[in-house]
Parts: sequence; structure tokens; C-alpha cells
Amino acid sequence: MDLENMKENMKMKKIGVLMGGRSSEREISLRSGRAVLESLLRQGYRATAIDVDENFIEILKKESIDVAFIVLHGRWGEDGTVQGFLEILKIPYTGSGVLGSVLAMDKAMMKYILSAANIPTPPYKIFKMEKNIRFPIPFVIKPANEGSTIGVSIVKKKEQIKEAVQFAYKYDKKVIVEKYIKGQEITVGIIDDMMLPIVEVRPKKGFYDYESKYTTGMTEYIVPAEITKSIEKKAYRIARKVYELFELSGCARIDMLVDDNIPHVIDINTSPGMTETSLVPKAWGYLGKTFDELIEKILSGASLKI
Repeated sequence: MDLENMKENMKMKKIGVLMGGRSSEREISLRSGRAVLESLLRQGYRATAIDVDENFIEILKKESIDVAFIVLHGRWGEDGTVQGFLEILKIPYTGSGVLGSVLAMDKAMMKYILSAANIPTPPYKIFKMEKNIRFPIPFVIKPANEGSTIGVSIVKKKEQIKEAVQFAYKYDKKVIVEKYIKGQEITVGIIDDMMLPIVEVRPKKGFYDYESKYTTGMTEYIVPAEITKSIEKKAYRIARKVYELFELSGCARIDMLVDDNIPHVIDINTSPGMTETSLVPKAWGYLGKTFDELIEKILSGASLKI
């Protein structure tokens, strides 16, 4: 079946845009979801919004969708739970399957796998409800199962440890403490076999936190990233290896920090943001392609993974 026939076939199906959810990233998911929904409707698809809240199962039955476009961030959506439910119902969906979603979401599991595969990542330790954190300063502390830098702190002085630890445990019983790397922050977007231009992130206040990510004008984005060809090749090679190792599919984003000319993986996003400040749309746009084309490209990869 050629591309045009595939589009027409998909336009006959009912597409549920899964957004919102119950994670701490709910508001960002709603913003991403609305952008995706508007794009699909604009292109003539039969799309409807589905808020993945406590009434999710009832709404799903009522809407009787044929395909799910997942725009959920964080727990109960990006972590394999919704993906598993859709597999049971035999509803094709966008993005990675259950295994990839679980492993990428849990940063402790992510770190174990990266280390075992000799993929560069900052040195780390994992703590489970331990208040006596011992790790060389400066370090970064973050919840194991949160995104959008929620619950993340950079500890540069001993006096900051107690507050940072309490802040991280507020969101999870398991936290990651890793070496603080002050280097270029870059991200590599991948959509199936397509590698997107590398984006460099330069937050104006020095730390790419929640505010910097989602407030227009708070961060400078350089596309393509101002890095050497050598670092670019390493970043692409590492990103592809991560994508395959974690058995990812559809659209994903690999975040890295460059230290001593080596890109170190710090995060894997299996459901990247689709807001006006989001990184994948920026990388895609550099190719001269529209947001609508991006959404259609992601939609075309919807499938059952098991």
C-alpha cells in the first residue's frame, strides 16, 4: 500500500488522542495533546480527545476508537501502563511498546542498562528512601520515575543536600544521584529510521528546569547544535544504539550532556512533548517540514507491539 492509500485508510479510522493523565506533567500533556488533536482535525482525520483520568476505561468504551495517538507524559501513560492496556484491547497505538516504555521511564533501570551496554552516562548511585545521601559534590538528584525535571535539584553545597533529598522523595521512593556535568546539553530526536537534526538547549538561567522548558523566551534553542562533526557522529551513534537497545519505536528523544567531547545520556523520552517550545517539533521544522507533517509521520507508525 502506497503512502497516499495509507493516509486515506487511516482517515477512515477513529483516532483517540490520549492526553492529560494523572502524572505531575498533566498540564504539559494537555497542551501537547491539544496541538496534536488540532493538527489531525485540520488534516481531515476523525480524531477525538481522550483525557486519561479515572474514567479512562469508560470513555474508551464509549468512544470506540480504532487507533490511539499517545501524547501522555510521565507515569500512567509514558511508563508502559496504558500501552499494556491498549495491547490487551488490540488497539494500535503510536510510540514505543510496553518494554521500552517501562525501561526508559524508570531512570534506575535506564542507568543499569546504559552501564551494562557501556553507553556513556554520568556516574551515579541509586537510593531508596535513604536520607543519608553520600555522593561527591556537585551532584544532581532526581526522582527515578518523573520527567520534565520535576523534583530535580543541583546540589553544589553540603547545606543544600537535606532540602534536595526531601524534594526528590516528594515525587518518588527511589531517587538517582549522579555527577553534575556542566557541558553542552543536546538532544537527538528519532522517528523510526529517521534521525532528526540535533538540538542544543541553552537555558537563560543555567538550568533547564520546568520553567525553562515550558516558558517561551526562557531558553535558547540552536538547530543544528553548535558541536563538532566528531561529537555529532558520536551523539547519533549513541542515540541509535539506545533506541535499538531499549526496543523503542515511533518517536523518541535521547537527551545528552557533552563532557570532554563525549555525549553522556541523561534521559530517554518515549513520548516527547508537542508544545510550541518542544524539541522534536523544532528539529523537524529545521528540515523545512510542517507540524502537520510531523503528526502524520508519527501517526503512520501506530501499531501493536506484542
